[in-house]
Amino acid sequence: MSLDVATLRKDFPLLDRKVHDRRMVYLDSAASSIPPQCVIDAMSTYYETTHANVHRGVYATAEEATRLYEHSRKVVGGFLGAPHPDEEIVFTKNTTESINLLAHSWGRKNLTAGDAVVVSIMEHHANIVPWQMLAEEIGIELRFLQVSDEGYLVLDDLDQLLEGAKLLSITAMSNVLGTINPIKELAQAAHAHGALIHVDGAQSVPHLPTDVATSDIDFLSFSGHKVLGPTGIGVFWGRRDLLEAMPPFLGGGGMILDVRTDGFLAANPPQRFEAGTPPIAEAVGLSEAIRYIQGIGIDEIRTHERELTSTALKAIDDQFGSRVIVHGPPAGDLRGGVLSLTLEGVHAHDVAQILDSVGVCVRPGHHCAKPLMRFLGVPATARASFGLYNDTDDIEVLLEGLEATAKLFA
Repeated sequence: MSLDVATLRKDFPLLDRKVHDRRMVYLDSAASSIPPQCVIDAMSTYYETTHANVHRGVYATAEEATRLYEHSRKVVGGFLGAPHPDEEIVFTKNTTESINLLAHSWGRKNLTAGDAVVVSIMEHHANIVPWQMLAEEIGIELRFLQVSDEGYLVLDDLDQLLEGAKLLSITAMSNVLGTINPIKELAQAAHAHGALIHVDGAQSVPHLPTDVATSDIDFLSFSGHKVLGPTGIGVFWGRRDLLEAMPPFLGGGGMILDVRTDGFLAANPPQRFEAGTPPIAEAVGLSEAIRYIQGIGIDEIRTHERELTSTALKAIDDQFGSRVIVHGPPAGDLRGGVLSLTLEGVHAHDVAQILDSVGVCVRPGHHCAKPLMRFLGVPATARASFGLYNDTDDIEVLLEGLEATAKLFA
């Protein structure tokens, strides 16, 4: 393996925990990653020494809290390659809220009845339902890119689907298939048809290099808790000129320049989209998580997880053959570390429960991707997903648990 995982694991206190008298094997990073000790310490230090509301008080700790919070924008923006972090990084609650912000702010202003938004059937519900809500509200048309049997986007009819569309909203990496989509190619196609492109980066940002400028995208969303940070904070990035033209999403304190009895004047971005007290401690934790990742190197993380995924796919095939189906593309550059498994004759929840008995944490279910589940012809899968703290020892325990499950239900 390209990373010294044994040393890295010492940074993650949760991995010291025993589950059913077994070493905990955490294979659920696609749902939520584990924060390292430095993130926990950064948030504790903030609460112990600095906690105050931001953008309001003039006393020492309030000003310190504001500096920490705003500095987090710079850290996040630098990680994403944002040209203007101070004006383009919006802190939200999670990826879901970020996409709702896009739909209900940009969407309500720029879309009218008959306008089209293009998504795919591999999307998380968070990148489908907000657009369906707009379809019910104002009559937009929602068009779907299909998925091939191998797990790739079918792009043969991309130009037709983009004809007259205003937005392409697409995941960079499937949370079920692990498919890594050709974002730069999709951005070029969208722009050629006069459409904007939004990227759901919830699964890609923690595992792949991300540069919003060179990829030529217009909007990006991701969640802090998937990038070794805390829950309760997400990021919405948008091009400065687009954010400046978007109306507020929520109303209240912090998002205004002035309020009178006959109306209000909204603040400039990003404050315009951050009504109320923001996730201050969470922003501190997120920036520390990003610094931790940068210290290891996102390219090194990607190489490690690609090797791990290839090893796992081969081992599963060698040991189980057709008894276990791993949905999605083969190992390689277009596959991330997500393995959604179907064990012949066994429900996904039973697989996950037996795996838990040997200390393995996976997620069973439809993974908030029911249209994709229907395409795959399964009600659910048991999803194992890798992070930088996993190694081949974890794969061995996963195989042990799958074998035990297969024997129990034989």
